[in-house]
Amino acid sequence: MSDGEKVPGHAKTARQRAREQITAEIIAAARARLRDEGPAQLSLRAVARDVGMVSSAVYRYVTSRDDLLTLLLIEAYNELGAVAEQADAEVDDRADTAARWMAVCRAIRRWALEHPGDYGLLYGTPVPGYAAPRTTIEPATRATVVLVRIVADAYRVDPSRAPAPPARGEGTSEASVAEASSISSAHEYLAQAGLGDAFPDGSDGVMRLLMAWSSIFGTLSFEMFGHFVGSVDDSAAYFDQAMRRLAIDLGVADAEDSGRSPHASGRRNLPV
Repeated sequence: MSDGEKVPGHAKTARQRAREQITAEIIAAARARLRDEGPAQLSLRAVARDVGMVSSAVYRYVTSRDDLLTLLLIEAYNELGAVAEQADAEVDDRADTAARWMAVCRAIRRWALEHPGDYGLLYGTPVPGYAAPRTTIEPATRATVVLVRIVADAYRVDPSRAPAPPARGEGTSEASVAEASSISSAHEYLAQAGLGDAFPDGSDGVMRLLMAWSSIFGTLSFEMFGHFVGSVDDSAAYFDQAMRRLAIDLGVADAEDSGRSPHASGRRNLPV
């Protein structure tokens, strides 16, 4: 049996392990270049030099720059998703949705600050000429699913926490139809993820979820790309306050808990 063949029920062959190791080295070198140069400047030739390969040899492991970008996206999204999942799992009181929300938001921010190049690839300016394939969708949603599940848990325990639609005046019907149409994909996604029951028709939960999701990464992007200069003096404190307000707006936390110590009584105290 050749070295490249895999024996059923046995460990990977030496050739397979070597291929995975070299691919991992290529991805690591590319991530370092993301940090130093940004995704638009990523070059397979430069990455090959960094791992000590001739440029022609690297194509045995990565077929093109777009293929490399896809591998980088999947790895970074999965890494961020794992960080969010771990942060949520480490909150012992599963009913304390406010603490879970803050733990996950803070973990996402820490990862972004520690991996600016990867964050820029995920949430920065799109790379000209590159279109992410469908294989990136599931990894891209991992961190978001953690946040959505926290909100869903809060609504399932106490349905009154789900925000009702705002009162509308003249033209209500047209406005409602337009709003529902604009987020129909989000409703479908929640249903497919098994979370649709927590967001019944007529509630304002899905709209607020989308607003919160864009606010989390919008706030992070402003910090990461220097847009708070001259406006925000303490980015960490500002981020925490913004995340608290989002939690209250979503119904995940109570407004009266926002100023309490984390040691005060009450299940949904917002940690400081």
